[in-house]
Amino acid sequence: MFVEATPSIVNLSPCFALKSGYKNQFSRVSVKCTQTAADSSLVESTDSVKVNGVSLNQRVGSLNDVERREFLGSNAIIDDKSRWKEEKLEPLWDDGYGTQSVKDYLDLAKDFIKPDGGPPRWFCPVVADGNETPLPNSPVLLFLPGMDGLGLGLILHHKSLKKVFEVRCLHIPVQDRTPFEDLVTFVEETLKFEHALFPNRPIYLVGDSFGGCLALAVAARNPAIDLVVILSNPATSFDRSQLQPLFPALEVMPDTLHVTIPYLLSFVMGDPLKMAMVTAETSLTPNVGKVADNLTALLPRLSGLSDIIPRSTLLWKLKLLKSAAAYTNSRLHAVKAEVLVLASGKDNMLPSSNEAQRLSKTLQNCKICYFKDNGHTLLLEDGINLLTIIKGRLKYRRTWKHDFVKDFIPPSMLEYKSALGGNGWFQIATSPVMFSTLEDGRIVRGLSGIPDEGPVLLVGYHMLMGLELAPIILEFLREKNVMVRGVAHPELFKMNSTNELPEFSYVDLMKVFGALPVTPTNLFKLFSSKSFALLYPGGAREALHRKGEEYKLFWPDEPEFVRMAAKFGATIIPFGSVGEDDITELVLDYDDMMKIPILNNYIKKSNEEAINVRAEMDGEVGNQDLFLPGLVPKVPGRFYYLFGKPIQTKGKEKMLKDRENAKELYMEIKSEVEKSMAYLIKKREEDPYRGIVNRLVNQPILTPVHQVPTFEP
Repeated sequence: MFVEATPSIVNLSPCFALKSGYKNQFSRVSVKCTQTAADSSLVESTDSVKVNGVSLNQRVGSLNDVERREFLGSNAIIDDKSRWKEEKLEPLWDDGYGTQSVKDYLDLAKDFIKPDGGPPRWFCPVVADGNETPLPNSPVLLFLPGMDGLGLGLILHHKSLKKVFEVRCLHIPVQDRTPFEDLVTFVEETLKFEHALFPNRPIYLVGDSFGGCLALAVAARNPAIDLVVILSNPATSFDRSQLQPLFPALEVMPDTLHVTIPYLLSFVMGDPLKMAMVTAETSLTPNVGKVADNLTALLPRLSGLSDIIPRSTLLWKLKLLKSAAAYTNSRLHAVKAEVLVLASGKDNMLPSSNEAQRLSKTLQNCKICYFKDNGHTLLLEDGINLLTIIKGRLKYRRTWKHDFVKDFIPPSMLEYKSALGGNGWFQIATSPVMFSTLEDGRIVRGLSGIPDEGPVLLVGYHMLMGLELAPIILEFLREKNVMVRGVAHPELFKMNSTNELPEFSYVDLMKVFGALPVTPTNLFKLFSSKSFALLYPGGAREALHRKGEEYKLFWPDEPEFVRMAAKFGATIIPFGSVGEDDITELVLDYDDMMKIPILNNYIKKSNEEAINVRAEMDGEVGNQDLFLPGLVPKVPGRFYYLFGKPIQTKGKEKMLKDRENAKELYMEIKSEVEKSMAYLIKKREEDPYRGIVNRLVNQPILTPVHQVPTFEP
């Protein structure tokens, strides 16, 4: 896809020749593309129809092939949607994070900084595997760079972002002296052109430092365009920079001393150790040898920063930052866009944490994601996966509103490994054992009794605090490569953290792994898309049960999910889970707290505006007050799961429309859940590895939890 041919961007100089497998693609083109050598054979022939000097059969990669836009004349465009294939990302896809690092950034910069006399321009990064086409109807993402201006700030994230976005990066040549307002106009022209093409899609602006000012300024001037603005340590706080006292000295510094500036800036702008950790293997204990090698390779390359930001450019950039911050801050009131600020706690260049708080109070729709241990160059440091953040904060959408089913992007292999590592202590402590039931009624270890294709509805008991949830999600991914979508209490999706600088939390991770609000509409969409859904009819009352109520079901009388499942012919699988009483002791429950005046008032006040999905129901089923119970850990035992015999509803829609028939099946499902728990409670007494001590003594410490022996079913 090409931006509109305007006077400011036609007749551009040749694309940069990039090393490490990159090669020229176009000669004169309004959007600069970088391309792998492996793809060069695709562009050897020439087509008679050209746009901005580029033949149609040269249009390869996601920048050009998305929507297969056909150009007629100069600006007319037709979308040939008939050529679309039904595409989606499978669970545990390769997001490519860690395949490139800051070392690659510095190596590529050597070619990007070569003077060509050209103005600012867009380019589309091309990943090494040649898989360039994003998902259908993917929105455009425009990356606006920081002070370096190269446009390579997303190099760690190119591969993952290009799966779900049309990614364009702004390049501002080293010798370019375009004023800030002209840069705003340049970005704005592209924005308006994209909006004219697809008015119902959002446009993403990702602004890094200086680019954050640029993104907000463009958003302020275009309040009617649907924008999602993501800011990484925006330079709107430049006038309060910790380095302000040093800036006058740079103007009088001798040229001979300027070579020291890059080394100083590199340590001020980011943490070299975190940058060096990017390509080290993801685990609880990073590969120390790999980190050391990366750091050794990185440090000598820092001298290249003096070429990226030579003295004259540095002085110009400082003036540009000053004007950018002033221009943008005077227009914040006009920003209507959806904004997410990524703020670092160890930013030695800007007061980013304070600035994030200021912007969240000033802007109309602004949220914060805080990273307390990261520096200024957040997007180049280890542990920051931009797509994961976008998914966890529910910022990915293809239309005007986020759709929990259509806009869901399944977790990648890296996200799975990260979750497994972060949840590793819990997995080891509880060593979950899963059994399933075959069609002939035999109980076997593993999930072979679960259908391979949906729609499937798992219905079961909700342990205290939902402790059973993570092992289910992770094991279905490991054994069946199936994404189980847990329907959760709607309050989890509207919770406003009391912390002014909320970090990426476990709740955000739940969203990455498919959690969505429990509503009839969402359940309908899950069934219609043949998904695996996880439902707890007992809801919050069951997960926040009182003392002595473990393994007791608090299900409502309404069998609505049965009739909806039958409408789509979904397979219902009742399951039981036990083990909460083996790892924790409930010492302070709801009844205890309501007897304490301070806690009583706090719980009542915090639940006044909370969503109660069972408010119309009487008795304990309708008592859905949310609170945090008092728990004391025990020496860990073990979690056990039993998935019952699949219940087929296909062909029974007419029969189950009758309320009595639906109620009968509903009670059968409930009874199966209770029987499963009774079976597990009895059989776990036969497990010699029920206690963690026996498991650690008799099994190698690195034994995968699914291989630790248990009782014979």
